Amino acid sequence: MKRLLIANRGEIAIRIIHACRVLDITPLSIHSQADQGSLHERLADQSYYLGSGNAKETYLNIDKIIEAAYWLGADSIHPGYGFLSENPEFAQRVIEEGFTWVGPNFKQIEELGDKIRARKIADEVGLPVVPGSLDNLASYQEAKSIAREIGYPIILKASYGGGGMGMRVVQKESQLKKAYEQTQKQVEAAFGRPEIFIEKYITRPKHIEFQFLADTHGNVIHLHERECSLQRRHQKVLEEAPSTILSKNLRTRIGNKVVNLAKKVGYVNAGTAEFLYKD
Repeated sequence: MKRLLIANRGEIAIRIIHACRVLDITPLSIHSQADQGSLHERLADQSYYLGSGNAKETYLNIDKIIEAAYWLGADSIHPGYGFLSENPEFAQRVIEEGFTWVGPNFKQIEELGDKIRARKIADEVGLPVVPGSLDNLASYQEAKSIAREIGYPIILKASYGGGGMGMRVVQKESQLKKAYEQTQKQVEAAFGRPEIFIEKYITRPKHIEFQFLADTHGNVIHLHERECSLQRRHQKVLEEAPSTILSKNLRTRIGNKVVNLAKKVGYVNAGTAEFLYKD
């Protein structure tokens, strides 16, 4: 790996660029018209101009990013987080075009990037899951029916993608229709896919994450937990490790189940399992 294209923007692209410098890898970037002159464009050795337009026409445009990789002479592509990082079609395309994909393979992204499928796998290995829909919501009427069953407040979430985007809390039924339509539009704009699902909204929980690492030989370890409860708009502001609320026994039990989850899908690379903790 000598020339890495970072298929992202902003702070995450800058972090990857700094890592490239440490590893003696040439960092390459992409930028839209809105990001011309931005720090991630200037720090990279070369940057490909994606043109004007919204995210769907630039940072979510798979054809343009592959074109950028060829034009810049990249041998590998790192998706960062958000945007196309959890899109299995992008990961598969990168590999088919002959580039090294820095991340889990597309089959693993399909299983765990799809939050509905991830919920089912988590349940199979004994991890607790929040009550909610078993599949993507097919209609507003289905959302209304499930919300009545599990009780308000509820939260609508993107089935694909992450980074705290595509999440909307609904306190009562009169707010649901507008929230349903707005969430669908938001997640399609952010991730290129409109699928959403519904969960019971847990008020004032602790947000606990376990990071894990898996190699190509079937070895998986977890790196214990970090608490990410201090958030703004569902996005982390501060992470604390270790969490002060987990007992040694609970830390061990959850960590072992996270390892089992990664092994079940044959995961390779770094990953994060996220939990809500409620007394």
